[in-house]
Amino acid sequence: MMVMDLLDAKIEMKSKFYRDPALRYIFLMNNGRYILQKIKGSTDIDEIMGPSWSGKRTSDLRQYHKNYQRETWRKVLQCLNHEGLQINGKVSKAILKGRFKNFNTLFDEIHKTQSIWMVSDEQLKSELRVSISAVVIPAYRSFLGRFKSHFDSGKKAEKYIKHQPEDIEGLIDTLFEGTTTSMGRRRHNN
Repeated sequence: MMVMDLLDAKIEMKSKFYRDPALRYIFLMNNGRYILQKIKGSTDIDEIMGPSWSGKRTSDLRQYHKNYQRETWRKVLQCLNHEGLQINGKVSKAILKGRFKNFNTLFDEIHKTQSIWMVSDEQLKSELRVSISAVVIPAYRSFLGRFKSHFDSGKKAEKYIKHQPEDIEGLIDTLFEGTTTSMGRRRHNN
C-alpha cells in the first residue's frame, strides 16, 4: 500500500509539469488506467489492495475525465450557446458570425493539439472520443440547424460555417493518435 501511495504521489507530482490542464488530465488518466489494469491483472496484488482501493482509483479516473472535458470543451460549447444572440428580438449576424468563427478557431486549435497527444489504451481513447462526441456534436448540430439560415448560401456561409457535424465527428475520431499525420490524412481524404 505504501508503494502505491508513493507511486500515486509521484504521478501527481509529474502531472504538474504539464502547463495545459487538459494534457495533465490525459496524463493522469493514461497512467491511472495503466496502474489499475496491472493491479487487476494480478490476482494476488488485487486481493492485497482490496476493492476499496480499486473503487477509489476508478472514481479518480472518472473525475480526471470530467475535469478534462470541462477544461477542454467548455469554451467550445459556450460558442454554441443560444443566449445573447438576439438584439431587439432579432438574431445579430455580427454576434452569430463571431460565435461561428470562435467555434472554428477553438475547435481547430484543440484538434491540432490533441490529435498529436497519445492515449495508448484503446478503450480509454474510445471512451474519450465518445464522450466528446456526445457533448459537442449535438450542440453543434442544434446550433447549426437553428442559425444556418441566417447566412446567405455559398461562399459567405462557408466562411463562417467551416464544418458540418459529420466533419466534427471525423475530426474527433482522430484525437489522441499521437502523430501529426492524422491532420494530413484528414486533409487528403477531403
